[in-house]
Amino acid sequence: MTPLSYWIWFHIAIAALMGVEYLLHLAFPDPRRKATYALILWTAAALSLAAVLHPHFGSIGSTQYLAGFAIEQALSVDNLLVFLLLFRLFRIQPRYQPRVLFFGIIGAMLMRGVFIAAGLGLLARFQWVSYIFAVILLVAAVRLFIPEAPDAHTKPPAWLNWITRLHPVSQCQDCFFIRESPGPGLPPRRMVTVLFLALLAVEFTDVVFALDSIPAVLSITRDPFLAYTSNIMAIMGLRSLYVLLATMLGSLRFLHIGLATLLGFAAVKMLIAKWYEIGPIPSLEIIAAVLAITIAASLLAPAKPEAV
Repeated sequence: MTPLSYWIWFHIAIAALMGVEYLLHLAFPDPRRKATYALILWTAAALSLAAVLHPHFGSIGSTQYLAGFAIEQALSVDNLLVFLLLFRLFRIQPRYQPRVLFFGIIGAMLMRGVFIAAGLGLLARFQWVSYIFAVILLVAAVRLFIPEAPDAHTKPPAWLNWITRLHPVSQCQDCFFIRESPGPGLPPRRMVTVLFLALLAVEFTDVVFALDSIPAVLSITRDPFLAYTSNIMAIMGLRSLYVLLATMLGSLRFLHIGLATLLGFAAVKMLIAKWYEIGPIPSLEIIAAVLAITIAASLLAPAKPEAV
């Protein structure tokens, strides 16, 4: 059982690091430069946490944390792809995107804690639930291999059209809610903005990805504190990583294959755990190898430019 003080100090440290990140944003006007320093900050903090955990959890626990962090960091790159498409769909200007991501990450922290607690509770009561989690991972892996329709991410979602008919939506991007007239001659009323709809889409997307990532991390460790901290540390640097990789994501043509492989590996690990257990160190080595091969293959064999 992890002491309550560990949970308290972890969240205090997260709040302090967020304060340092805010100061970095004030100190450096260039978005890419401050994103680079912020990403270094969160990466250093994530690696340092492994050393802090070692006295209480031992080498096995700290290695499980690192493996969970690595697989969550890899899967979070797929989140960036979806975030990029969502911001394009809602036409959110670049200067407003970090605000959406900030509140999206706060919501993700709360949801990941609930999901991990629920997942561990199910696994403790019903061991067969691990097989359901494994099937979810396998379905997600197969889905990544299947190409989507070209217009899958350009059509407005049906729920957006439904909300617009139910309640007018402001095109303002300065805030999440605003008072303005919904039409000529109509009195001002409180309206949600397209920025708030983008935030809802980001939160919903994280719920969907949590259905993949939570089983993945639970295939690495069943310790609630290790599972939670590895998840949180992986998503905290997501905003900075988004700024840095937004222009590079399109060139990682084999990214979906690497992510599908990692999900498949986590599923197989859960399925065979009763007969053969893959330790945290081999898991970390496999994750690192898959990521290295995926990135190297994408850089060495870039996609050919489309003919005009």
